[in-house]
Amino acid sequence: MEALDEQKEVRVIVLSAEGKNFSAGMDLTLLMQAKQTVETEYCPAKGREQLRKDILAWQAAITAIEHCKKPVLAAIHGACMGAGVDLVTACDMRYCTDDVQFSVKEVDLGIVADLGTLQRLIRVIPYGIALEMALSAKIVDGKEAERIHLVNRSYKDQATMLREVTKFAKLIASKSPLAVRGTKQVVLHARDHTVADGLAYVANWNAATLISKDVEVAMNAQMNRETPTFGD
Repeated sequence: MEALDEQKEVRVIVLSAEGKNFSAGMDLTLLMQAKQTVETEYCPAKGREQLRKDILAWQAAITAIEHCKKPVLAAIHGACMGAGVDLVTACDMRYCTDDVQFSVKEVDLGIVADLGTLQRLIRVIPYGIALEMALSAKIVDGKEAERIHLVNRSYKDQATMLREVTKFAKLIASKSPLAVRGTKQVVLHARDHTVADGLAYVANWNAATLISKDVEVAMNAQMNRETPTFGD
């Protein structure tokens, strides 16, 4: 994500998967490794300190999606469980197939989800619905996911989903890259701050970027009734 963030020619990112599932969740050997990390240290406290560092590193890998300045769209099919939910809730927009299977699976493993699902899911869907998913590990299919606004839209099959998501990604890519990146940053800031803080933030953003080549291109295209072409 950091590498894609630095590539000017990349304007939007689509995360999808090949094979039967989007993500079957955590590799269970990680749980055993975590147990060994604590038990093999001569001092258990030092083992737990290392485990905390490992968890923070895993969290950072997921948060990198959210920190990417470009919009990230998730195209999800098959199973999307456990860590898969961590992954897609860090994306900006989510699309799925009708037969997808979402599940916050960690409770069935006797653990608390720790890579971002519990923090982000309550910002995506209503609190009670999010807690219902997290406490029950229930399966949510595509139609229900669309109904509770976990996804923007659910499609009948993977081919249709990928075609429609790609079409939308191309639409975003045709817009001003500066305006797209700015909009994502301002919306993310607004999500976690007060309205007053958000207004101050966007004032600072536009004071720095309002006068740009992209604005000139957009205005000229509007006046000449042409389709604007923005540089990277």
